Amino acid sequence: MKSMKLEWKRGDWAAYFGLMTNNLTNLLTMMGLLIFVVGIPKEIVYGRIAPAFGLAVLVASICYAWFGLQMARQTGRSDVTALPSGPSAPSIFTVTFLVLMPVYQQTGDADFAIQIGLVWCFVEAMILAGGSFLGETIRKMIPRTVLLSCLSGLGLLLLAMNPMLQAFEAPTVSFIVLLLIFINWFGKKPIFARIPTGLLLLIAGTALAWISGLQSPEAIKASMSSFGFNPPEVHIDSFMQGLPHALPYLASAVPLGLANYIFDLENIESAHAAGDEYPTRKVMLANGLSSMLGCLMGNPFPVTVYVGHAGWKAMGASIGYTLASGVTMFIVPLFGLGAFMLAIIPMTAIVPILVFIGVVTANQVVRETPKVEVPVIFICLFPWIANWALTMMNSVMGAAGTSAAKIGTDVLHSKGIYYEGLMHLGNGAPLASMLWGCIAIFAIVNKPLRGAVAAAVGALLALFGVIHAPVVGFAEGSSLTFVLAYLMMSGMFVVKHVLDSREEARAATPISEA
Repeated sequence: MKSMKLEWKRGDWAAYFGLMTNNLTNLLTMMGLLIFVVGIPKEIVYGRIAPAFGLAVLVASICYAWFGLQMARQTGRSDVTALPSGPSAPSIFTVTFLVLMPVYQQTGDADFAIQIGLVWCFVEAMILAGGSFLGETIRKMIPRTVLLSCLSGLGLLLLAMNPMLQAFEAPTVSFIVLLLIFINWFGKKPIFARIPTGLLLLIAGTALAWISGLQSPEAIKASMSSFGFNPPEVHIDSFMQGLPHALPYLASAVPLGLANYIFDLENIESAHAAGDEYPTRKVMLANGLSSMLGCLMGNPFPVTVYVGHAGWKAMGASIGYTLASGVTMFIVPLFGLGAFMLAIIPMTAIVPILVFIGVVTANQVVRETPKVEVPVIFICLFPWIANWALTMMNSVMGAAGTSAAKIGTDVLHSKGIYYEGLMHLGNGAPLASMLWGCIAIFAIVNKPLRGAVAAAVGALLALFGVIHAPVVGFAEGSSLTFVLAYLMMSGMFVVKHVLDSREEARAATPISEA
């Protein structure tokens, strides 16, 4: 058994810049939404929520680094890559728009709104912590192809698609950065090989952004107004005060908690496929406990295993990158440095790294999938595509001051926009993607009884509006239509099982002699 050593490797630089910038973007997005959209006072966001947010990410990062060191010690390997840690990006929007905003608008009390958000976060954390004892079993029950295919959709649509769009908004910066990624990380003969690629991307992108006039000294001067010292404080009393009033807002916590649970399973499976076999229970328990700690310190947003382990490993990252990213995520809100950092280093120099991570995540499932199961990859992508398109479409209509209800689905349909289908397929994408992957793979490999169970689970999820519905609720709207459709699929699987059994019985019966 070798002694544990935390070494900083060449690949850690690139992974650090990529993961840190993505997490920093989520931090700034969260602060921007709370201050400018919801209207939460700046002193609460900067002084209470953001420092606790950073602390939760730091604690999870320390746990992941420790797990990586343990694996390196137990296996004697020098190529162990730690899991990436970060906030749950979907939760940032869900908590903001489904919990904090409506409560604040109704009461005008920011403290009360945050109290409700803390209870919501605690429920999320409980699902992760409690589910950690079943995680390994569930991960083994769901085929690897399905887990990795769901993750590929998450990587391409939620992680890489918007960065690619951002790249095309500033081509004079991003195109060179993308080309350097293709040459150095995808290619066999790197350019400027003596410079770590992550540092090379940062230097090239930053220089091009300043030369192109995309960055300005005025932004640096303006960002200095956010400087300050904001240590996290204990807010157990806020959590306790929110408990009696939070029940009406917890409906969204359960489906999103299940979605985060699936994210964790998928990312852990991705690490296993890449050769780093982390214990599911420990990882998920670390997420749950880190989220609980952040909650009790005043942060209503849970943390999770971040997508992209395969990509960071492909960069040559080890253990130090995730710890360094966690430390940065703690220091930035502690001293109010986020806006200042992004005023110097442009997003357009960094976001192409996320495109690389998304592509590598998707490529992993292609490498790991048997040829007969390849169609499952694309089946799993459809809910993610619909989810991304639905989000974009709703955002566009919201910006125009309208909605699908005001325009009318018939009008949209006449223009070739199947909005209802988009809404049904896109809502609950994490679970819908996994569900349809299971249905497809059990049909392909001829395991009809398992397929019948998967379809029955789909009926149950649809009944409660966890999938295919904009809000959670029992048998609301068109939910019963989906329940019936899934039960029909389950029945068809049972019929297939019966027919197969009869055919096998006939084949096993010896033919009597004439």
